[in-house]
Amino acid sequence: MAAKKKPEDNNKLIADNRRARFDYAIEDTFEAGISLLGTEVKSLRVGRINIAESYASVENGEIILINANIPIYEPASQFNHEPKRHRKLLLKRKEINKLIALRERKGRTIVPLKMYFNDRGMAKLLLGVGTGKREFEKRQVTKDREWGRQKGRILRDSGKG
Repeated sequence: MAAKKKPEDNNKLIADNRRARFDYAIEDTFEAGISLLGTEVKSLRVGRINIAESYASVENGEIILINANIPIYEPASQFNHEPKRHRKLLLKRKEINKLIALRERKGRTIVPLKMYFNDRGMAKLLLGVGTGKREFEKRQVTKDREWGRQKGRILRDSGKG
């Protein structure tokens, strides 16, 4: 019997916001479509986007991606887009209401975690809702990561004996 494939297995990763998982304790995730122009999609297909400093906000009952930088697509010349324009995220009304409710709680932020093309070739954005970590929590994560590396080296070196 063959192993079942997860839906994420067919996805082509465009951008990964690794810093978000370090800065925020992510509580819940949502998959959202994103409203893009033609030159933005072309630029994404080349693999050019920066979501590290971006976040999502609620405006007029909609979720908007702010500060995501999709550089201009050079071959398009005069028909290009604005690199840091606000982009509407495509979610179902029920998901939007849930995100708004989660966002209303104190200290919650909606941050993009990953951007990818799904198996149908549509650009998707994985959003995370989380609270900001304090400095001592970040130090503990770094300490645990370093200890894991050191432990791996010790076990590897002792095995060669």
